[in-house]
Amino acid sequence: MIIDCDTCEVRGIECADCVVTFLTIGVRPAEPAPLTGAVELDSDVSAAVRALTDGGLVPPLRLVERRAV
Repeated sequence: MIIDCDTCEVRGIECADCVVTFLTIGVRPAEPAPLTGAVELDSDVSAAVRALTDGGLVPPLRLVERRAV
């Protein structure tokens, strides 16, 4: 799984409640800086993140990819 924050429609709006921010910056900072570039997760890490999200232990992925115009 590749998560590219540069292509996210809600970048800067939903970052504080996104698993990417949680995992890369820490526990929900008050004013997180939007990430740049892509984060690549292999299948094992993706499954682990999904399990943590499903269990309510971390916030979900909030990525909303931009549509081509």
